[in-house]
This record gives sequence, structure tokens and C-alpha cells, in this order.
Amino acid sequence: MSKTAIIIPARYGSSRLEGKPLLKVAGKPVIQWVYEKAMQAKLADMIIVATDDERIFNAVKEFGGEVEMTSKDHKCGSDRIREVVDRHPEISFVVNLQGDEPLIEPSAIDAVARNVQEDEKADISTLIRVLKAEDEINNPNLVKCVVDISGYALYFSRSKIPFERNPISGNFYGHLGIYGYKRAALIKMTSLPQTPLEKTESLEQLRALENGMKIKTSVVDFVPVGIDTAEDLEKFKKIVEERL
Repeated sequence: MSKTAIIIPARYGSSRLEGKPLLKVAGKPVIQWVYEKAMQAKLADMIIVATDDERIFNAVKEFGGEVEMTSKDHKCGSDRIREVVDRHPEISFVVNLQGDEPLIEPSAIDAVARNVQEDEKADISTLIRVLKAEDEINNPNLVKCVVDISGYALYFSRSKIPFERNPISGNFYGHLGIYGYKRAALIKMTSLPQTPLEKTESLEQLRALENGMKIKTSVVDFVPVGIDTAEDLEKFKKIVEERL
């Protein structure tokens, strides 16, 4: 039977915030907040945390989540996800949900899943949002995306794209780091060597584009709150306190 899985890669090590999946907010570790958001998505049949750390494994088990151990040798989350998918022949579609996005909208997860489930041309899917502020548009840590008239990605860059030789008639778009994959597309992408543009921009999704794969985008209107630093964690704590 064909199934759709949300897989959440989670590492303990982080250069900016050590052990962030296990840091507690309102009594729950960050990874549990993410897992519970995934549970609210309507289009997934399975949710699995993929980790190489026993502390994360045990924490997920403790709150009743599904979790699988993976190799410590993976260089990126998509490789970790591939290891889990290889164990599950029933998985036809995969959503790669980052373990540090506790405020992701369940509808956004469904949008990513829907695009690979229903669009025959789409190998991969992802999300973009309209950028208005110049500091965001010019921030190299916020990846920009340009799309064709059908919503397929043409390019991703840390630079401001498109370049405004003339006043822009459309929008600048920022990329959100959540992906959907058809099973075959995930296997293909993780089997391919790194590509020149991928290395230049340090953006893994360019490997797919450079190899002719199609990435379908959906526009969303929320601003993600990822947790990369202690300041991000404090922001999340304040948001949770306001909602409780």
C-alpha cells in the first residue's frame, strides 16, 4: 500500500545551539513540538523521527512518538531520511520536516505533500513566501527562489534574484526549508554527486535542478520561526507563553 511519511531528521550536535531538539519549552522538548505539528497534518500516514543520538531516540519514545536510529555518517538530513525510506518499501511520498521548526503550519506540511502526491511532473516540492523587506531580500542566509509561470523553481540563490535591471513586476520570494519527495526522486537525488552550483551556493536543492529534476513550489503567507540560536529559542518561548 502506498503511504506518505513525514520524516523529521534530528541531530544533537549544533554549532550554534547544542542539543536543541531536547531543549524544553513549556515542559516539552522542541522535537515534541515539531512532532505534534506533524500529527495535525491531514495527508500523512506515518511520522518518524530519524536520529543518530540515543538521547533524542529516548526522548521521542518517552512522549510516544515513532523514532528510528540512523548512521552517524550522514552529511545532511536528506541522506538520513533516505536511510529510513530504504527500510520502508511502503513509503511512496516523503515530507522532510526540519526538527527545529516548532511553529510550522500543518496546512503547509499538507501543501508540500499534496504537490508530490498529485502533480505527475513534480519530483520534489517545497514552499516559498513573498519577501517585502529589503533586509530580508538582501540577506544571504535567507535563500531566494525564482519560479516559472507554473510555479516550478527555476533557481535558488543566496543572492537577490531576480536582479532589478528594471522595476520588478512580480514578487521576490524567500524559500522555506521543507521538502516533499516522490520516493524515486529522493533515491535519485541522494545517489547523485554534488554539483557545481550546489557547491558554490551551498544549497543542496540545486543538485536536483542541475540534474533536470522538477521542484514544484507553493506560496504560503506565514513567517517561519526556526530555532538556530539561543535568541530564537527565547522568541519561541515568548510565543508559547502568549498562547498558553
